[in-house]
Amino acid sequence: MTWKRNVLVVANVTATSDELIGEIEARAAREPATFTLIVPATPFGGGREAAKSKLQEAVAHLREAGLEAGGSVGNPDPLVAVTDVWDPKTYDEIIISTLPMRLSKWLHAGLPERVARITGAPVTHLIAQPPKPAVETAPAPAHERRPMGPLTVLAWGGQKQR
Repeated sequence: MTWKRNVLVVANVTATSDELIGEIEARAAREPATFTLIVPATPFGGGREAAKSKLQEAVAHLREAGLEAGGSVGNPDPLVAVTDVWDPKTYDEIIISTLPMRLSKWLHAGLPERVARITGAPVTHLIAQPPKPAVETAPAPAHERRPMGPLTVLAWGGQKQR
């Protein structure tokens, strides 16, 4: 039987980010690993329903990539969410995914350092960009008259009213 590393992943808004998914896939390519994703149900992240949705989407994406992954929704306080599930006999390391410093409440609270100090585990901090909202588009309105060309404006003033 091959030894597998067990990695605890903590993310909320960035749980489905390309940066985090890419890091997890790269980690799994280097050595066999299983991943447990904890998504804290933070109020600023949309609460429990949003966390559950993010978790399902991220785990589904990881499983589609052929990775062994599972997870759960955690306490709204990310530090408490980690300490609720942390067991040094179960997990070998922790990956924490946050937004950039200007947007991250977790970084302002020093979450990666606090988790490393409390658990004593190796902690990898990953910064991911916020998801971009979908842009709504609509078709251009139909023109009632013939389309304008680039020189049409030159004729505007030259016609006399009859």
